[in-house]
Amino acid sequence: MPQSLSKVHTHIIFSTKHRQPFINKNIQPCLYDYLGGVCKGLDCNPIQVGGHIDHVHILCLLSRKISQMNLLEQVKKESSKWMKKQDQKYSDFYWQDGYGIFSVSPLHVDRAVSYIKNQEVHHKTVSFKEEFKTFLKNYDVDYDERYVFD
Repeated sequence: MPQSLSKVHTHIIFSTKHRQPFINKNIQPCLYDYLGGVCKGLDCNPIQVGGHIDHVHILCLLSRKISQMNLLEQVKKESSKWMKKQDQKYSDFYWQDGYGIFSVSPLHVDRAVSYIKNQEVHHKTVSFKEEFKTFLKNYDVDYDERYVFD
């Protein structure tokens, strides 16, 4: 094939260090825009960015020019620096060390967008830990709970 073609939808999830509730309603829109901008700058076009007070969800197209690890490293590093510059109260802001990245079928992109948009409602009854464990179970990911959350 003379051409390399790719369209891989990814759902990325990661939390603040120790799930600290840094992502309040005042900073959320700007942070989500910033995260989307970092993705776009890496040719990983964002489809939906959202989350809750202690974690974020990013649905984007994974560029064929970057690895998952490099995408997450850049997104987390750049957004952490950005957060610290927003206000003194974010001086201790850090993302958790790890992350989850899951493939999304093109047939389920709308469902993923809706899920991300409804995080506030979702988290009235479900904690981040419960949510993340559900993703791991649904995607049949083997894990050691001692090392999933920091």
